[in-house]
This record gives sequence, structure tokens and C-alpha cells, in this order.
Amino acid sequence: MSAVSSRPIVLSGPSGAGKSTFLKRLFTEYPDKFGFSVSHTTRAPRAGERDGVEYNFVTREEFLAGVARGEFIEYAEFSGNLYGTTINAVKTVGDKGKICILDIDMQGVKLVKQTDLKPYYISVQPPSIAELEKRLRSRGTEKEEDIVSRLAAAQGEIDYAKEEGTYDEVIINDDPETAYARFKAFINKGKLE
Repeated sequence: MSAVSSRPIVLSGPSGAGKSTFLKRLFTEYPDKFGFSVSHTTRAPRAGERDGVEYNFVTREEFLAGVARGEFIEYAEFSGNLYGTTINAVKTVGDKGKICILDIDMQGVKLVKQTDLKPYYISVQPPSIAELEKRLRSRGTEKEEDIVSRLAAAQGEIDYAKEEGTYDEVIINDDPETAYARFKAFINKGKLE
């Protein structure tokens, strides 16, 4: 892989669309090329999640204090929990000589577009809301009210991705192998200059 830019990549799309799967594969294949900005959240860790790896788990008070100090590039609230990316998280990845990837939601994309970060924007979308619901339920990690909230948010994400010029690439994840190949091809075809 010969990605030639240090510009960050913003990866967005509904929960359950396949973003995390794509990122795990990309980092396994190219461990020295890309880095993940570890987001902060006020939600409790899920089974197997580690502080500082999947997320930086903080209290609501700690999170809001960071917002007040101007430490966040973007942040959003979902299902009563705050999620956000700090300037330091992106800088840490770049300091290691890697291209930083931010996995953020639509609210975060809108905030990043107001910064001077100048990333490339990629959206991963499910083939349908029905398929997304099936994926979310098969996880077995979320309460019914969280699934309902995620599905409602997903429609907004899908509509936003259809707006002209919002993303540099929109990938419909109807077949994981084909969709991942498109994801890699976008990163690798010289658009990252």
C-alpha cells in the first residue's frame, strides 16, 4: 500500500454499517501506515473493551471540562453518552508518522468540516435499514432502546451521505469483501495526495 498523504481520514456511517470491521482489517494489513485516534466517551466499557485502546473512558465531568478547555476537534451526545475526538489524539497518531483515521458520526463530521484539519471523508453505509437492524440485533450488546435510537440516527446518516459533496467516497456495504476492496482502493488510488 502506498498511501502518500498524512492528511487524516474521517470514516463515518451508521453504527453496524461495518466501519469497525474495515478498520480492523486495514490495521492488520498495514500496521505501520495508519493509526486510530482513540476517542473519549462517557459510556461504560463493554465486555473486552480496554481504556485507552477502544476508547478513553472518562466521566461526564472530565469530558465537559476538556470541551471547555477547547481540547476536542469534535464531540457529540448519543443515548445520553458523550463521544469525542481530541486534538491530542489526532496529533499523537501523526507524530508516529502514521495517517490518522477518525471514526466519527455525522455530528462529528459536521464539526470537523468547520476546522482546518482537511481530512478525506469516507462514509460506509448499510444496504438498507432492515439489514442494519439485523446486524445491530445480532451483536447482542445493546438494549432495545439503544437499537431504536441507533436506527433513528442511521436514517439521518444515510440522508446526509446522499448530499452532494459531503463525502469524498460513499461505500454501500452490501457485500463485505467488495465493500472493503472499494475502501482500500479509495485510500490507495492516489486520492490521498
